[in-house]
Amino acid sequence: MAFECQESIEVCLVKNSIDSGEQQAGLSEFNSNFNHITSIFDAKSQLETETAHRESGVVCLLKNSIEERAGLTQFSPDSDHNTLMHDSGNSQSEIEIGIQKPSTSNPKVNDTSGHYRRLITDLPSALISEILNCLDPKELGVVSCVSTVLNRLASEHSVWKDFYCERWGAPVVSGFSDEKSWRELFVEREFRSKTFRGRFSIDVLYGHTEAVRAVFLLASAKLIFTSGYDSIVRMWDMEEGLSIACSRPLGCTIRAVAADKKLLLAGGSDGFIHCWRAFRIWEHEGPVTCLALDIKRIYSGSWDMTVRIWDRSSFKVVKVLRHTDWVWGLVPRDTTVASTSGSDVYVWDTDSGTLLTIISNAHVGNAYALARSHTGDFLFTGGEDGAIHMFEVVSDCMERNVSEVSTWIPHSGPVHSLAFEFPWLVSASADGRMSLIDVRKLLQTCKPSLGKNVSKVRHRDHKSVEPPQRMLHGFGCNLFSVDIGADRIVCGGEEGVVRIWNFSQALEAEQRARALRGIRLENRMRRRRLQIELTSKGSRTDQCSVAANKNPINGDRSGVWHNKRGMSGRMKA
Repeated sequence: MAFECQESIEVCLVKNSIDSGEQQAGLSEFNSNFNHITSIFDAKSQLETETAHRESGVVCLLKNSIEERAGLTQFSPDSDHNTLMHDSGNSQSEIEIGIQKPSTSNPKVNDTSGHYRRLITDLPSALISEILNCLDPKELGVVSCVSTVLNRLASEHSVWKDFYCERWGAPVVSGFSDEKSWRELFVEREFRSKTFRGRFSIDVLYGHTEAVRAVFLLASAKLIFTSGYDSIVRMWDMEEGLSIACSRPLGCTIRAVAADKKLLLAGGSDGFIHCWRAFRIWEHEGPVTCLALDIKRIYSGSWDMTVRIWDRSSFKVVKVLRHTDWVWGLVPRDTTVASTSGSDVYVWDTDSGTLLTIISNAHVGNAYALARSHTGDFLFTGGEDGAIHMFEVVSDCMERNVSEVSTWIPHSGPVHSLAFEFPWLVSASADGRMSLIDVRKLLQTCKPSLGKNVSKVRHRDHKSVEPPQRMLHGFGCNLFSVDIGADRIVCGGEEGVVRIWNFSQALEAEQRARALRGIRLENRMRRRRLQIELTSKGSRTDQCSVAANKNPINGDRSGVWHNKRGMSGRMKA
C-alpha cells in the first residue's frame, strides 16, 4: 500500500505530541492536500493492483515506528522526504504523517511552499481502515498502546470479527454477549487456548461394556456422545460426568457419531445411519466410518468407497463421491469436503461433485484420521505409519494447489483420530498416548487489500519445527477416538471407558495470575508517578541550589551576617 502522486509524496510515520485544537484548525488545509490520495483508495481496482512488496513495506514501517516509539535516536534525511523522529519526553504521543520538510519551527504552520505535517489520525477513515487491515492481531495490539485515539480505532475495527471467525467460527448464540466487542471476544478466546499447557484433572466415565470407537464433544450444549462395540449410543453431561441417556442396542458396531443442537447421527457397521428422533436412513453398502453435519447437509463416509451427501430436510442423497478405497474420515467446510481413502487425501466440491485436488500416498499405509482448520486452508492427516502431516490448500482460480507444511512423528503406533481447535491439534494413537501440537508458530495471518482474512505458512525449515508441546499417556493401548473443546479433551479406546481431561483448573490459575500481574503493573505505575513527582520537586530544589551557589553564604566568613551570628552566640554563652 503506497501513496504515489505528481509531487512524489512519501508517507512516513513520525511520533510527536500535538494539541488537539491545532489539529482541527488545520484539518481543512490538510484534507485539500490529501484529496488525490483518498481518490486512489476509493478506486477498488487500484487497490487490487497494489504490489505485495509495497504493501508489506508500509506495514513494516507502521509496525517498526510503533514498536520503536520510545526514546530512539533521530535520523537525518538524505533528501527532502521526512524521516522517523521521536520525542521521548512526551507521554501523550501520536503518530504523524510527514509531507516533506517544513521550514517553520511549528510543524503545524505552513511554509511558503505549503508543506506541513499532520497526524495519521487526520487521514480519512477509509485510509486508516486499510492500514489497520494489513496488521495481524499482535500488531493491532501494539498500535492500540500508542495513544488513546489509536486505541479506540484499533479496538473498534471490524477486523477483530474476521480474526475470530477465521479461527473458531461464529460464536454460539447462547454464549454471545452484545456487551462484549469482537476484540474482547477474541482476546478471551485466545486466553482460553493457553490453558492446555497447564494443570488438568481426569474424569473417567464408566458405562460401555466394550471398546469405545467414537466420541463427540458438543461444547455448545455441554454434552458428550459416545458409542462403540456394544452398539449403544450414550449421552453424558460434560460438567458433571453423569450419564443422561442411552439408546437401545442398535445391533451393530457404531463407528461414527455426529450431532448438533437439533440432530444426532450414528453410523453403524450395518450401513445404516441412525437419526434421532427414532428413524434411520440407508444408502451405504458397507460400514459407515465417519459422519459430519452442517446447516443444510449431512455427510457420511463408508467402506463401500463412497462419501454420500444428504439433504438435511428431505434426508435424500444429493451427491455421491466415489473413491478408490475404503473411506476413513471426512471434514466439510463451506462448499468443499475433504476425505481420506486408503493412503490418499481428496478435496471435493460439494455443489458440483467434482474432485478439486488429491494428495497421493500421504501416508505409508492407510490414512485413518483427518482434521481441518475452520477456513479449510489447512489439512491435518494421521496414518498407519504413526505420522501426522500438515498440508496447506491454496485456491488458484478453479484449481487447488496443495503443499506440505510440516510433519510430526510423535507416536509409535497408528494414529486413529485427530481433532483441531485453534491453535491445538490433538491426536490419539494405538500406542495409548495422545499428543498436543500448537500450530500457531507455523502460521502467519495477513490482511490483503480486498479485506479477506488469509492465513499463510511461515517460510521455515521443516527440520526446525518443534516437537509436540505435550504428551498425555498412562492408558491402555488402542485409543480410537478423540475430540477437543471447551477446555476439555475427550478420548475413548479399547478399555471401554471414556476419559475427560479437564483443563478448567489451569484457566482459573491463569486468571488469578493475570489478576496479580495487573495489580503489580498498577503498583509499578503508581510508583513511577510518585518518582516523576519527586523528580520534578528535586529539579526545583536543584534550581534553588544553583541560585544559592551564585551567592554563596559559606564563602566569606568575615561578612557582617556571620559576625553578627558569632556575636549573638558569645552573648548567649
